[in-house]
Amino acid sequence: MMLDDLAFFQQLARAGSLTATARELGLSLSAVSKRLKQLEARLGVTLAARTTRRLTLTAEGERYLSQGGLILEELQALESALGETANQALAGRLRINATFGFGRRHIAPLLSRFCIEHPAVESWLELTNFPLNLSDHGFDVGIRIGEPPDSRLVAKRILPNRRVLCASPEYMARMPPLNAPSDLAQHSCLVVRENDSDFPLWRFEHRNSSQRQAVKVSGPLASNDGEVMTRLALDGHGVMLRSWWDVNEHLASGALHTLLPEWQGVRADFYAVFEHRRHVPARISAFIDFLQREMAGRVPALPKG
Repeated sequence: MMLDDLAFFQQLARAGSLTATARELGLSLSAVSKRLKQLEARLGVTLAARTTRRLTLTAEGERYLSQGGLILEELQALESALGETANQALAGRLRINATFGFGRRHIAPLLSRFCIEHPAVESWLELTNFPLNLSDHGFDVGIRIGEPPDSRLVAKRILPNRRVLCASPEYMARMPPLNAPSDLAQHSCLVVRENDSDFPLWRFEHRNSSQRQAVKVSGPLASNDGEVMTRLALDGHGVMLRSWWDVNEHLASGALHTLLPEWQGVRADFYAVFEHRRHVPARISAFIDFLQREMAGRVPALPKG
């Protein structure tokens, strides 16, 4: 009963409202509200202030959620370990968060192959514009650019990556002179805008020295989607600073050319991150190992420098 209550409250907190929880559980709103009241009565504390549309955890609710979540994770890890030992097969839930572009192109096909090899694993891949907090949304693995500052997360690099300054031959034939990053102020720069208040700032490192430059750029075309920017660059609309994983095929084919080869964009390696715990379920470790192994052969090696 206590474990059922923990699981119920965890789902309630993730859903964010009584209405959403009722919908996910297939219950009536009154049934969900009643169960929460019964849980609070048993514990003798108020766990959340709520309306039908919104749920706000109290300090007691936050504590019950965080410490109770650890108990559920330990139990899940134990059951998974027992099952994997007995059956010699990976099983259980695997929930992954990644951004749209990288998730579609790389994570989705690799997850498909992983699930073919391990059919007892129940997988869910959620793609978002921005990375989501793992614990708040119940994810087992997150795909991130850069090592996370959160010490509670373990990060394993799955793909070396760096941003590359490039343009199409069509744009290069008519572009203003470009001898240093500062010259980008005279160019049509294709900007990925993830926040309207952010002024685009492109950062560069010199290949043969410790010099670094940060350049404010602008241009007549912008989007919140990187693939749109790549399409515009291929059509000759301007200069683009994009990740190596996104443009290496276009560079190899000649559809795009590297600019300012003595300068390079800062590193932006991809990591698989997961919460630190005593017993990491085998399916999580196996999936991350699979990503590391397969990524090594999927994307051409990053140029040295």
